Amino acid sequence: MSPLKKKKLSKIRIELDILDNSLIKIIKKRTNLVKKVLALKEKKNQIVDQKRINLILKNIKRKSITNKIDPKITNKIWKCMIYAYIDFERRNFKKKK
Repeated sequence: MSPLKKKKLSKIRIELDILDNSLIKIIKKRTNLVKKVLALKEKKNQIVDQKRINLILKNIKRKSITNKIDPKITNKIWKCMIYAYIDFERRNFKKKK
């Protein structure tokens, strides 16, 4: 790789790092909202709402196409995020009395 390309690559990676820092803050906000949702659930079988998952993925696909983003990328990202939060909810579920 030429020195000019290395310099460009370095600048792009700095931009990616800045963007990643923003994503971490957004994920923290999302996690706090998921905690609020979890507090409302009374039974463990309420954690997975397949209809909601399908709706979210459908909307993400539509928004991805509108924004000229490869929908396969966003589908994989959202599925991973959804299932990570399902796992989080299962691990943090407290039975209500």
